[in-house]
Amino acid sequence: MASVAVRIRGLCKSYVLGGPRERYGSLRESLARAMRAPRSLLKKPQNEDILWALKDVSFDIRHGDVLGIIGRNGAGKSTLLKILSRITEPTEGAVDLYGRVGSLLEVGTGFHPELTGRENIFLSGAIMGMRRAEIVRKFDEIVEFADVARFLDTPIKRYSSGMYMRLAFAVAAHLEPEILLVDEVLAVGDASFQKKCLGKLEDMGSSGRTVVFVSHSMPNITRLCDRVVLLDKGSVIDDGPPEKVTKRYLQSDHGSPVERVWTEIARAPGDAVARLHSVRVRNEAGALAESIDIREKVVIELEYWNLQSELRPVAGIWLTNEDGIVVLASFDYNDRDWYKTSRSPGLVTARCTLSGNFLAEGTFFILAAVSTYNPDTIHVIERDVVAFQITDRSTGDGVRGPYVGAWPGVVRPMLPWQIQTAPSQDVESYLTARPSGRKDSL
Repeated sequence: MASVAVRIRGLCKSYVLGGPRERYGSLRESLARAMRAPRSLLKKPQNEDILWALKDVSFDIRHGDVLGIIGRNGAGKSTLLKILSRITEPTEGAVDLYGRVGSLLEVGTGFHPELTGRENIFLSGAIMGMRRAEIVRKFDEIVEFADVARFLDTPIKRYSSGMYMRLAFAVAAHLEPEILLVDEVLAVGDASFQKKCLGKLEDMGSSGRTVVFVSHSMPNITRLCDRVVLLDKGSVIDDGPPEKVTKRYLQSDHGSPVERVWTEIARAPGDAVARLHSVRVRNEAGALAESIDIREKVVIELEYWNLQSELRPVAGIWLTNEDGIVVLASFDYNDRDWYKTSRSPGLVTARCTLSGNFLAEGTFFILAAVSTYNPDTIHVIERDVVAFQITDRSTGDGVRGPYVGAWPGVVRPMLPWQIQTAPSQDVESYLTARPSGRKDSL
């Protein structure tokens, strides 16, 4: 049995919400205030609003494991990785790490903005405890993977978010950490870079290094990981094989509503090009619908604020089923008439209609995105943002007809069939020769 790489015992992390924040002072000032203050004022207020980001989390990760951590926003995933990365300290409990750790968290973590790309590569390696000769040996491979050779001697504060992330991932993956911690960062950058990153993570897993991977993408989790931990409200509620745990997550009430709305532009997901306003699922009558009959159309409505006039934003959706399989992806440029229309600043409403008798019964989760092309850039991406259910009742005129058993497949189209029967001499001869009353076995 492989040895333990990470041991987590009774891990808790709390934050105090609201209330006035005192300025930082010197040690002398703090001691003087403590001496002057009445004893009653030194007690911790009893009415503080405390948020427990993690509550009594305990599990082991063995060397060579590729562990996925999933859960809704606010479940404690990123907090757990920050504690494992030693960025923040736990309120209670302990974490033991056995091996050199590399981490790739949100953009902006780990690099010095005033240093060049070249200098940050050597700095990151030194922080991880690597000798200069080891870093030099990997240097060319890192630069090639990140595709930043032209900007290698430019301060990284001038890098775009995509360039920054390519370099950060290349450094974290190529400097050979024994334990690699990866947060949901692969949404930054274009599709080809994301594919490149996933391939590298697969290589690391197969080489026996330990990877802890936080993601909202169930296909990526099931593809990369051999074990998954499900967090909810700071606690571990499941731990096991990817197929089992992801299915529980997707089928639970931790999933998505039928409508999500962001009312303030400044707080909405997105960037300076586009920000998401709302995503809804409607039936063919135009009403919000959590459950839709298989025979009816499904309308997926995506609204976003277009904040500029130079680029041509494109709205897109991905549909994922309960097993984490991407059933389809569609983008508004598939409609050639719509693609020719202008994209002036304002609130854009894009609707995609799925035909009746197309999707199989079950629950479907929608990823909503807004992107631009040439160069490929994702401006907004929200996974599992809304969800809906397709029902297929045995009423005789649906796809399943009177059949009530399990029906395979991720789609269930009503396909045309042509049937004809012609006389057969072989059948007539067989029926004539068969003894009366005999029943042939199958």
